[in-house]
Amino acid sequence: MGERCGWCGTDPLYVAYHDEEWGVPEHDPQALYEKLVLDGFQAGLSWFTILRKRENFRAAFAGFDPDVISGWGEPDVVRLLGDAGIVRHRGKIEAAVTNAQAWQRIEADGGFSDFIWSAVDSRPVQNQLGSLGQIPATSPQGDALSKRLKQAGFRFCGPTIVYAFAQAVGLFNDHLVDCPAYARCAAIA
Repeated sequence: MGERCGWCGTDPLYVAYHDEEWGVPEHDPQALYEKLVLDGFQAGLSWFTILRKRENFRAAFAGFDPDVISGWGEPDVVRLLGDAGIVRHRGKIEAAVTNAQAWQRIEADGGFSDFIWSAVDSRPVQNQLGSLGQIPATSPQGDALSKRLKQAGFRFCGPTIVYAFAQAVGLFNDHLVDCPAYARCAAIA
Protein backbone atom coordinates (compact mmCIF):
# COMPACT_ATOMS: atom_id res chain seq x y z
CA MET A 1 0.00 0.00 0.00
CA GLY A 2 1.08 3.53 -0.73
CA GLU A 3 0.49 6.86 0.89
CA ARG A 4 -2.90 8.32 1.74
CA CYS A 5 -4.60 10.62 -0.76
CA GLY A 6 -2.67 13.88 -0.84
CA TRP A 7 -5.72 16.15 -0.74
CA CYS A 8 -5.99 15.85 3.05
CA GLY A 9 -2.57 17.34 3.75
CA THR A 10 -1.06 16.83 7.19
CA ASP A 11 -3.47 18.58 9.57
CA PRO A 12 -4.54 15.94 12.13
CA LEU A 13 -8.25 16.84 11.83
CA TYR A 14 -8.20 16.52 8.06
CA VAL A 15 -6.10 13.34 8.13
CA ALA A 16 -8.53 11.74 10.60
CA TYR A 17 -11.46 12.73 8.38
CA HIS A 18 -9.73 11.16 5.38
CA ASP A 19 -8.74 7.99 7.23
CA GLU A 20 -11.92 7.37 9.23
CA GLU A 21 -14.85 8.96 7.39
CA TRP A 22 -14.37 9.98 3.76
CA GLY A 23 -15.49 7.25 1.43
CA VAL A 24 -16.81 4.96 4.16
CA PRO A 25 -20.29 3.77 3.13
CA GLU A 26 -22.86 5.59 5.27
CA HIS A 27 -26.45 4.39 5.48
CA ASP A 28 -27.84 6.26 8.49
CA PRO A 29 -30.53 8.63 7.12
CA GLN A 30 -29.81 11.41 9.61
CA ALA A 31 -26.05 11.21 9.02
CA LEU A 32 -26.72 11.44 5.27
CA TYR A 33 -28.88 14.53 5.83
CA GLU A 34 -26.12 16.13 7.93
CA LYS A 35 -23.46 15.50 5.31
CA LEU A 36 -25.62 16.79 2.47
CA VAL A 37 -26.42 19.98 4.39
CA LEU A 38 -22.76 20.50 5.31
CA ASP A 39 -21.71 19.99 1.70
CA GLY A 40 -24.25 22.66 0.76
CA PHE A 41 -22.68 25.01 3.30
CA GLN A 42 -19.31 24.24 1.76
CA ALA A 43 -20.31 25.73 -1.62
CA GLY A 44 -17.74 28.42 -2.39
CA LEU A 45 -15.54 27.41 0.55
CA SER A 46 -13.08 24.65 1.33
CA TRP A 47 -14.28 21.47 3.01
CA PHE A 48 -11.63 22.02 5.67
CA THR A 49 -13.39 25.26 6.67
CA ILE A 50 -16.61 23.31 7.25
CA LEU A 51 -14.82 20.44 8.95
CA ARG A 52 -13.26 22.82 11.50
CA LYS A 53 -16.72 24.23 12.24
CA ARG A 54 -18.60 20.92 12.16
CA GLU A 55 -19.09 20.63 15.93
CA ASN A 56 -20.39 24.22 16.00
CA PHE A 57 -22.79 23.33 13.19
CA ARG A 58 -23.97 20.26 15.10
CA ALA A 59 -24.67 22.35 18.20
CA ALA A 60 -26.39 25.13 16.24
CA PHE A 61 -28.48 22.71 14.14
CA ALA A 62 -29.82 20.50 16.95
CA GLY A 63 -27.51 17.61 16.09
CA PHE A 64 -28.82 17.77 12.51
CA ASP A 65 -32.14 16.25 13.55
CA PRO A 66 -34.34 16.83 10.49
CA ASP A 67 -37.49 16.40 12.57
CA VAL A 68 -36.47 19.38 14.71
CA ILE A 69 -35.06 21.53 11.91
CA SER A 70 -38.10 21.03 9.67
CA GLY A 71 -40.19 23.10 12.07
CA TRP A 72 -37.83 26.06 12.22
CA GLY A 73 -38.88 29.49 11.01
CA GLU A 74 -37.56 33.02 10.69
CA PRO A 75 -36.56 33.39 14.38
CA ASP A 76 -34.30 30.34 14.03
CA VAL A 77 -32.80 31.67 10.80
CA VAL A 78 -32.05 34.99 12.51
CA ARG A 79 -30.54 33.16 15.50
CA LEU A 80 -28.26 31.17 13.20
CA LEU A 81 -27.28 34.27 11.23
CA GLY A 82 -25.90 35.60 14.52
CA ASP A 83 -23.85 32.46 15.27
CA ALA A 84 -20.20 33.19 14.50
CA GLY A 85 -19.34 29.50 14.93
CA ILE A 86 -21.00 28.52 11.65
CA VAL A 87 -21.10 29.83 8.09
CA ARG A 88 -23.67 32.60 8.25
CA HIS A 89 -25.43 32.52 4.89
CA ARG A 90 -29.20 33.06 4.85
CA GLY A 91 -29.80 30.97 1.73
CA LYS A 92 -27.85 28.01 3.06
CA ILE A 93 -29.54 28.21 6.47
CA GLU A 94 -32.99 28.38 4.87
CA ALA A 95 -32.02 25.47 2.62
CA ALA A 96 -31.21 23.35 5.70
CA VAL A 97 -34.83 23.87 6.84
CA THR A 98 -36.30 23.19 3.40
CA ASN A 99 -34.06 20.14 3.05
CA ALA A 100 -35.21 18.82 6.43
CA GLN A 101 -38.81 19.02 5.22
CA ALA A 102 -37.90 17.23 1.99
CA TRP A 103 -35.94 14.65 4.01
CA GLN A 104 -39.06 13.93 6.10
CA ARG A 105 -41.17 13.31 3.01
CA ILE A 106 -38.59 10.95 1.52
CA GLU A 107 -37.96 9.21 4.84
CA ALA A 108 -41.70 8.56 5.22
CA ASP A 109 -41.95 7.33 1.63
CA GLY A 110 -39.41 4.53 1.55
CA GLY A 111 -36.45 5.98 3.40
CA PHE A 112 -33.80 8.61 2.70
CA SER A 113 -30.95 6.10 2.75
CA ASP A 114 -32.58 3.96 0.06
CA PHE A 115 -33.30 7.12 -1.96
CA ILE A 116 -29.63 8.13 -1.85
CA TRP A 117 -28.15 4.66 -2.37
CA SER A 118 -30.45 3.88 -5.31
CA ALA A 119 -28.23 6.26 -7.31
CA VAL A 120 -25.62 3.47 -7.42
CA ASP A 121 -27.97 0.48 -7.25
CA SER A 122 -27.19 0.20 -3.50
CA ARG A 123 -23.56 -0.80 -4.17
CA PRO A 124 -20.59 1.56 -3.89
CA VAL A 125 -18.81 2.28 -7.15
CA GLN A 126 -15.16 1.26 -6.83
CA ASN A 127 -13.35 3.76 -9.02
CA GLN A 128 -9.76 2.92 -9.97
CA LEU A 129 -7.95 6.23 -9.59
CA GLY A 130 -4.19 6.50 -9.75
CA SER A 131 -3.69 10.24 -9.21
CA LEU A 132 -5.45 13.20 -7.64
CA GLY A 133 -6.00 14.65 -11.10
CA GLN A 134 -8.20 11.67 -11.97
CA ILE A 135 -10.68 12.31 -9.12
CA PRO A 136 -13.86 13.49 -10.84
CA ALA A 137 -15.96 16.47 -9.76
CA THR A 138 -19.19 14.96 -11.10
CA SER A 139 -20.54 11.75 -12.58
CA PRO A 140 -23.66 10.70 -14.49
CA GLN A 141 -25.01 8.94 -11.36
CA GLY A 142 -24.28 12.00 -9.22
CA ASP A 143 -25.90 14.29 -11.77
CA ALA A 144 -29.02 12.12 -11.75
CA LEU A 145 -29.09 12.10 -7.93
CA SER A 146 -28.75 15.90 -7.90
CA LYS A 147 -31.73 16.16 -10.24
CA ARG A 148 -33.82 13.78 -8.11
CA LEU A 149 -32.94 15.71 -4.93
CA LYS A 150 -33.99 18.98 -6.55
CA GLN A 151 -37.24 17.41 -7.75
CA ALA A 152 -37.87 16.26 -4.17
CA GLY A 153 -37.48 19.83 -2.90
CA PHE A 154 -33.82 19.98 -1.85
CA ARG A 155 -31.73 23.11 -2.35
CA PHE A 156 -27.96 23.62 -2.54
CA CYS A 157 -27.64 20.24 -4.18
CA GLY A 158 -26.13 20.88 -7.59
CA PRO A 159 -24.10 18.21 -9.37
CA THR A 160 -20.72 19.19 -7.87
CA ILE A 161 -22.08 19.42 -4.32
CA VAL A 162 -23.90 16.10 -4.70
CA TYR A 163 -20.85 14.34 -6.09
CA ALA A 164 -18.69 15.60 -3.20
CA PHE A 165 -21.40 14.33 -0.84
CA ALA A 166 -21.58 10.99 -2.66
CA GLN A 167 -17.80 10.54 -2.42
CA ALA A 168 -17.81 11.40 1.27
CA VAL A 169 -20.61 8.97 2.17
CA GLY A 170 -19.13 6.13 0.12
CA LEU A 171 -21.35 5.92 -2.94
CA PHE A 172 -18.11 6.32 -4.85
CA ASN A 173 -14.80 5.01 -3.54
CA ASP A 174 -12.60 7.76 -4.91
CA HIS A 175 -9.60 7.11 -2.70
CA LEU A 176 -6.56 6.54 -4.87
CA VAL A 177 -6.03 2.81 -5.34
CA ASP A 178 -2.64 3.02 -3.58
CA CYS A 179 -4.18 4.71 -0.53
CA PRO A 180 -4.68 2.39 2.47
CA ALA A 181 -8.23 3.74 2.86
CA TYR A 182 -9.18 2.46 -0.60
CA ALA A 183 -9.06 -1.18 0.48
CA ARG A 184 -10.75 -0.44 3.82
CA CYS A 185 -13.66 1.28 2.09
CA ALA A 186 -13.90 -1.38 -0.61
CA ALA A 187 -14.09 -4.09 2.05
CA ILE A 188 -17.15 -2.42 3.60
CA ALA A 189 -18.98 -2.43 0.29
